[in-house]
Amino acid sequence: MTQRTSLYNRHLDLNAKIIPFSGFDMPVNYRNGILHEYNIVRSKCGMFDVSHMGQLSICGDKSYDFLQNVTINDVSKLKVYDAQYSAMCNTDGGIIDDLILYKKPNGYYMVVNAGNVDKNLKWLSNNIADNVQIENQSSETSLIAIQGPDSRKILSEITDSDLYIKFYSYTDANILNESVMLSRTGYTGELGFELYGSHESIIKIWDRLIDMGVEPCGLASRDILRMEMKYCLYGNDINENTNPIEAGLSWITAINKDTFIGKESIIKSTNNFRLVAFQMLDRGIPRHDYEIQFKGKKIGSVTSGTQSFILKSGIGLGYVDSQYSKIGSEIDIIIRDKKVKAEIIRPPFIKNTSLLD
Repeated sequence: MTQRTSLYNRHLDLNAKIIPFSGFDMPVNYRNGILHEYNIVRSKCGMFDVSHMGQLSICGDKSYDFLQNVTINDVSKLKVYDAQYSAMCNTDGGIIDDLILYKKPNGYYMVVNAGNVDKNLKWLSNNIADNVQIENQSSETSLIAIQGPDSRKILSEITDSDLYIKFYSYTDANILNESVMLSRTGYTGELGFELYGSHESIIKIWDRLIDMGVEPCGLASRDILRMEMKYCLYGNDINENTNPIEAGLSWITAINKDTFIGKESIIKSTNNFRLVAFQMLDRGIPRHDYEIQFKGKKIGSVTSGTQSFILKSGIGLGYVDSQYSKIGSEIDIIIRDKKVKAEIIRPPFIKNTSLLD
């Protein structure tokens, strides 16, 4: 059976269309539609229920050494209240999951993809060090994302906490007399914050923000927003058969670390494929598993695709033979047995956003 977040009944009250996603019943869009939700986030402020994500508390005397070994980024760069985008790899260098790691005063906090919580816990437990404790806090935590150019202004009306924190950091905030973890992160490419707290706290904050006119947004608009920034979706763009270098994640892969699980396999990999971003030159919308060709030869396949409302064209991500991955190269996407022209571009698709405001 699918699970439901603490906000499920709120979604029903707002006439959301509900679909199963990563083991949860989640809102795909609300009554005003996907285009409206997309435009709200790009121009003003929208709000997402992302409580389906997993949250793991990791602490103990050896937690730093443990996390240096099981994650590919350099944990030594984290100061208290910092956040870090990272991933875990298996011994073959394949990506078990991508994640955000927070450094807290008393340990670490790992946020993982919803469908991977059990798999991640098993992997972490199999590689755990002495004097390390892992606690799965997913079932007791709710999480909402407030995203858009006006997000700071709107949140400032209900909290006195500092909202001018750096990108990829967090603070312990008080909002509506509720204690929450307020993180300067998001999945949209816009200025935004993510709030972690008890179910009761997050429901209270959600209700107040709805009363203030903040519009709820669903999975469909979120997918377009993240694709325009070339943010990977686990299960589509990355999985246990892809390594971080192929996926364009060399910037989070700390090869200079003494060791981490998967390092040797990543170093030895021939990396014959590259994840590229492409924009359609002809009319057409690329979809998952569509074939990618160059001069009639299959060179790869699409992992994610959609229609960009701003660009007014189809956009996509896909793995291609590395020799065909050059920026500016023209390729063909096979849509309904027809060749539709596209161009490999330098990501992100959307350049001028409020992300670092």
